[in-house]
Amino acid sequence: MTYVIGSGCVDVMDKSCVQECPVDCIYEGDRSLYINPDECVDCGACKLICRVDAIYYETDLPDDQLQHLADNAAFFSQPLPGRGAPLGSPNGAAGLGRVGIDTPLVASFPLRSREM
Repeated sequence: MTYVIGSGCVDVMDKSCVQECPVDCIYEGDRSLYINPDECVDCGACKLICRVDAIYYETDLPDDQLQHLADNAAFFSQPLPGRGAPLGSPNGAAGLGRVGIDTPLVASFPLRSREM
């Protein structure tokens, strides 16, 4: 089981969750953040601090957010556009830095203002 970042994060990326995560498993794409399901320890700290209510426990995903469960996992398990190999489990977002690429699902979302 894991936590999942949904569409509420796209083009917002508040990042309060990043500082709160005790295992550094929240990675930055271009327009959204992604939780690595293999590194997440299910503590819920990210969900509690998220100011845009974009984080859900996987069994609590609303119907309109279900596609993000597979999408968050795909960010790590499948090659991203413009990147030859999957990210896998880099063992911490801070060491990797901003990835700067999104999954096709997130990239397909219409652009919206990044203002909160």
